[in-house]
Amino acid sequence: MESITFLFFLSSGLFLGWSLGANDASNIFGTAVASKMLRFSTAAFLCSFFLILGAVIGGAGAAAGLGELGEINTLPGSFTAALSAAITVTWMTELGLPVSTTQAIVGTIIGWDIFSGFNIDLQVLIKILLTWIACPIIGAIFSSVIYSLLVLFINHAKLHLLTLDYYNRWGLIVAGSFGSYALGANNIGNVMGVFVPSFSSTNFQVAGIFNFSSVQQLFLLGGIAIAIGVYTHSKRVMMTVGNSLMTLNPVAAFVVVIAHSLVLYIFSSTQLQQFLVSYKLPPIPLIPVSSSQAVVGAVIGIGLLKGIKGVRQIKWSVLLGIASGWISTPIIAAIISFFMLFFMQNVFNQQVYLR
Repeated sequence: MESITFLFFLSSGLFLGWSLGANDASNIFGTAVASKMLRFSTAAFLCSFFLILGAVIGGAGAAAGLGELGEINTLPGSFTAALSAAITVTWMTELGLPVSTTQAIVGTIIGWDIFSGFNIDLQVLIKILLTWIACPIIGAIFSSVIYSLLVLFINHAKLHLLTLDYYNRWGLIVAGSFGSYALGANNIGNVMGVFVPSFSSTNFQVAGIFNFSSVQQLFLLGGIAIAIGVYTHSKRVMMTVGNSLMTLNPVAAFVVVIAHSLVLYIFSSTQLQQFLVSYKLPPIPLIPVSSSQAVVGAVIGIGLLKGIKGVRQIKWSVLLGIASGWISTPIIAAIISFFMLFFMQNVFNQQVYLR
């Protein structure tokens, strides 16, 4: 009976995973699909496979970072927070806006903090807000540097057009697969992080080698939900990010994918953090970041690199619409979360927090 109850409450997290797949995950291969370098079916398969792999193997680091903002301590509270975030992301997806699941879940956690009367850790909140600002900037820097170097190499190598097309296609596959892994590792905390304190299961070994922990089992379910979202509902947002903001040639499409992938990786890699700490350098916070912001920043970086011509190619009205979604998402999610928590506690008599 307890298992059935948990699965019912977990359904909102699976819904949120589907929403992430429909929105955030689409950004990885959006430029490749929009530039017609890859078919949507191929992109969806690669994205789903490596995303699940990243969620199971590398999802623990960023998930723990998000919990510092507020650790929701009851299962009904986790259910309500995840459902509020999922509703927000789905609403934005229907509008065709590539919003951030990270922003939605942060908004719902803040809504839970306010409703429950817990103090919001402002230092953690500021750290998260700074990553939101840094994410598109780093994406723009990566894309402009990589694009400059790649153009120099292509001009020097004088590759045949068919050879360049072949390399581009495989480059998009490799970069997109890496980006999918990084997204799974970085963003699975958005989907299942609120359920970690309430979930317990027996650890077991796979083939007598790999230890499959209870948290990894939870992340596997979330990863599958994200994959379903990629397959069923991501194509529209792919086209918004990949083509509506700025028309990209195949080389630029590859650069956007690799720059975006690197941004997600550096905010989810415990190995990179430990490497920096070992040399007494400031550690990069392991926090789920927005794949939408990373890919939009990468696109803008290429546009700015091209000078006045590139700036004119950027569709600023589309960018304004996307940015408005970034600002409104956490606010809307917090409001929805607050009222749904009130409804859950007073109508269904569910304890949504413990003091």
